[in-house]
Amino acid sequence: MSGPVGFEAWAALAGDSPISRTEWAAVVAAWSEPHRRYHDLAHLAAVLGLLDRLVTDVPDPDAVRLAAWYHDVVYDPRRPDNEEISAARARAGLRGLVPDERAEEVVRLVLLTATHDPAPGDAGGAALCDADLAVLASPPQAYAGYASAVRAEYGHLSDEEFTAGRIAVLERLLALPRLYRLPAAAEWEPVARANLTAELTLLRSRASADGAPPPAAG
Repeated sequence: MSGPVGFEAWAALAGDSPISRTEWAAVVAAWSEPHRRYHDLAHLAAVLGLLDRLVTDVPDPDAVRLAAWYHDVVYDPRRPDNEEISAARARAGLRGLVPDERAEEVVRLVLLTATHDPAPGDAGGAALCDADLAVLASPPQAYAGYASAVRAEYGHLSDEEFTAGRIAVLERLLALPRLYRLPAAAEWEPVARANLTAELTLLRSRASADGAPPPAAG
């Protein structure tokens, strides 16, 4: 395996050692789980690729790249705490491979992906969150493919359950003051909001057709 998710890219961040190679293989295996339809190696590669132009003003760009490797390393659609478990997985997996200070920054960044709401001035958090949400600014056909893949990941839910939950997610994202924080990603904002609004409108109409009131905003 080569490219942004290959061992050479990983080793540039975590070194080339037997322990590092074992950890890389374990992380790749986690991202390759069969139930993943969107949160897979292609998503990881996309985030890592985007970071190349989003981390130019970040104090520790390697911490952000490592956080990308771990931000969805644990992804179970039935659990509400994937970000917390992924952060703990990062702390354990990076022990001895990178300085403790960098490992703790990775943990902090992974936890931020639960809300995608970094504090003002948090360049590292902004870079990771902007890259993670970049898919929202895809062309309409690609966005539809993303939404369909997310639905497939939640195949254990009924249409009514999924629709209610997805409406809540979309409302939370649209309530953010800005989806993207870095100047390099600012042009994505109107496209992403249009995509989110279109999906939300569709899901609300489905909920109404099913006779169930949509969940309250907020």
